[in-house]
Amino acid sequence: DALPISCQGIHAACFCKLFDTGIMSGCPFMTRKYQFSFNRLSIEGNGGEDSAQEGENKASKGGIIYGEYLHLEKVLDAQELQSENKGNKIHDEHLFIVTHQAYELWFKQILWELDSVREMFQNGHVRDERNMLKVVTRIHRIAIIFKLLVEQFAVLETMTALDFFDFRDYLSPASGFQSLQFRLLENKIGVPESLRVPYNRRHYRDSFKGKQNELLLKSEEELTLLQLVESWLERTPGLEEQGFNFWGKLQVNIFKGIDEEFKVAQAKPESEEKEELLAELQKQRELFTSLFDEKRHQHLLSKGERRLSYNAMKGALMIYFYREEPRFQVPFQLLTSLMDIDALMTKWRYNHVCMVHRMIGTKEGTGGSSGYHYLRSTVSDRYKVFVDLFNLSTFLVPRHWIPKLNPSIHKFLYTAEYSDSSYFSSDDSD
Repeated sequence: DALPISCQGIHAACFCKLFDTGIMSGCPFMTRKYQFSFNRLSIEGNGGEDSAQEGENKASKGGIIYGEYLHLEKVLDAQELQSENKGNKIHDEHLFIVTHQAYELWFKQILWELDSVREMFQNGHVRDERNMLKVVTRIHRIAIIFKLLVEQFAVLETMTALDFFDFRDYLSPASGFQSLQFRLLENKIGVPESLRVPYNRRHYRDSFKGKQNELLLKSEEELTLLQLVESWLERTPGLEEQGFNFWGKLQVNIFKGIDEEFKVAQAKPESEEKEELLAELQKQRELFTSLFDEKRHQHLLSKGERRLSYNAMKGALMIYFYREEPRFQVPFQLLTSLMDIDALMTKWRYNHVCMVHRMIGTKEGTGGSSGYHYLRSTVSDRYKVFVDLFNLSTFLVPRHWIPKLNPSIHKFLYTAEYSDSSYFSSDDSD
């Protein structure tokens, strides 16, 4: 019977060697040029040395080894089952502990990355583009870690509600709300205290005592990532009224464009479609009137409906519109990753809500909260730190309304000496 032979690469050569009987005399791999010494490819060979075994065991000479470097004796001995301590060992409690310990280790890594980014902003190191790339890399890393944490719920969900019920009573009064690292993370990113949902009608810090309470208070007094990004956006090149004046030109172009569309719409025959078009254009005019009204922006800030200053919003929108310009590509990546973090934290909270609802229904939480109902109230824009970046899409306009970059502004964007912008190089570097 014919065999399905494919004469490609080494597999083809192997078949040629096996069928070196004239059956495949027409195969190009049978020529002298393509003959191989297959015993060299075998890890067993014919009495030859196995190159895979060449090397030396450096650990035998002393020094730190894998387990010592990672302190595995501490990490792997940290799973103490309360059910076992009470004489009723429950299998799935081990999964519950390991999963939450893994969360806490990743929270620690997120804080490590977040503190380094905040330090670079505070020290002015973002003026060096090499450090700007570090900032983007580390912020993106935080987003990827959160993506992993969102997916990790799938592991916990292999445990049924009844499996959890078997050991849940042993956990009280421990609660996920008592995660110091997650509360620090929220503070350092920029979740405002004024927008937090009260925990049992009490301040969230009341759940922490001593040194932990002090750490939380200290984190509230430090500059947040939101504040640091805000200051950085305010220095966006091209916002200067005496220079390119992006904001002024954008305002002129937008209202000119709306006026032109109004004229076109009004010239149409009377119809329901014309009325709808005119109504939509009027909504656009009101929307952009609000955008260019600084007092309106300050009012929304005071209500917590906007988070960035007026000038920072200008900078963010400029980066958004000119993201294809080389000088704005890295800043745009940063803004995108900040939105990723917000979105993934929201997904994390939502997955947590769904899992708690699945496991305990509407029962009270082990820490005394209303459980599902409390957690559900935290899945909202009040916990979205960079919500203003999401809202930038509200102000999208046709590309021909965006102010054109003339040769002089192009030169401005491509040279460092004309500006003290965060996007340009300086001697600052970490």
